[in-house]
Amino acid sequence: MTVSGPAPHDLLPQFNKLITELLRGKLHRNTFQPWEIDILLDIEGCQLRDANRRETLRRYQKAANKHLEKGAPSLLKLSEYLEKNRQAALARKARENTDFAMEFSAQV
Repeated sequence: MTVSGPAPHDLLPQFNKLITELLRGKLHRNTFQPWEIDILLDIEGCQLRDANRRETLRRYQKAANKHLEKGAPSLLKLSEYLEKNRQAALARKARENTDFAMEFSAQV
């Protein structure tokens, strides 16, 4: 499920501002749009480790921007981004295991 709100071209600058505030460590406001609250709750629910939080948020911001630039009707959630990364890592691992098994059987 993705988060919807204003039109995608209007959403991008607001989303980038929100993520920039998070990366700086301070939210300089106390009023948020409903879609911003959804994003913030999703980020909080992902329980990012402090050591990786900044880099993960930067990568997520870049992926969410690309997602909208490709014509998506709504924002990509951090939880969706992390799940896609997890699935891609599992697929890479499976390919590596298959390649290793094929190389091993060819040697035997």
